[in-house]
Amino acid sequence: MNFEGILGLIQKYLFRFSLSRIGITDIVEIIIISVIVYQIIKWLQLTRAWTLFKGIIVLLLFALAAVIFQLDTIAWLLSNSLSVGIMAAIVIFQPELRRALEQLGRKNFFRTFIFSSEDEGTEKTFLTEKAVTEIVRAVFEMSKVKTGALIVIEQKVALGEYERTGIAVDGIVSSQLLINIFEHNTPLHDGAVIIRGSRVVSATCYLPLTDSMELGKELGTRHRAAVGISEVSDSTTIVVSEETGAVSVAREGRLSRNLTRDELKERLNLLRPESTGSMDVLKKWKGLLRNERPEKPAKNKEQ
Repeated sequence: MNFEGILGLIQKYLFRFSLSRIGITDIVEIIIISVIVYQIIKWLQLTRAWTLFKGIIVLLLFALAAVIFQLDTIAWLLSNSLSVGIMAAIVIFQPELRRALEQLGRKNFFRTFIFSSEDEGTEKTFLTEKAVTEIVRAVFEMSKVKTGALIVIEQKVALGEYERTGIAVDGIVSSQLLINIFEHNTPLHDGAVIIRGSRVVSATCYLPLTDSMELGKELGTRHRAAVGISEVSDSTTIVVSEETGAVSVAREGRLSRNLTRDELKERLNLLRPESTGSMDVLKKWKGLLRNERPEKPAKNKEQ
């Protein structure tokens, strides 16, 4: 074999490991695809579809493990059921998909996909100690006079679709506000209140009713709505019975009845995030970016 033949053979094998040239159009395509994928994931996190999306990721990882370890039967079952599962997901989450397309049509393209607006990327807030105290006070004040109430506390799963069925309030949580909302013969007393973080975001909201046969026949629409919303989200819902004044809490499809003041406060405190060092550092950096200086402790004059 002559030198040219050897050189051609080397070039043939090196060609397989060579990288193709990346042009301007390739970079633009990568950026566009990255932004679209980011916006899709961001939209999924604000809907109930995020839970389903995480389940699909688990199934894909399981299918990958089945292929690696040559579990042919499991891999065949997963590959044939995945397409059916995707079609079922589209049917189940048709309202969310339709709403996303409507929002895409209403908003500016560059604002939606290039520049993230503050209203869509709002920082997730949590219950504060003051909010817990105000909610507990309002609940048991209404319990004394047997005023029916339905209070939904949003967690990680967004409740935007149910929030839109009510009337926007956007007020700081206080016992007076909650009592006035559920007062008899007032415009906002019928329906549920949704709390996000430490703010009442909406009132008179409609919630899905549960089909569970385990609930007693003596329980009314409020209790069934509380269990229903807990079945489709990770929210915690407080119910005050209009007939007995009893306080109940619905979470993860289960209803806990006849709670005392301390029991309710303990359950609400579990919804508050643990204070970690990373969160404190993050808050400190945000304060520095906003030109907020930490308060210095007062010096002791006696020293």
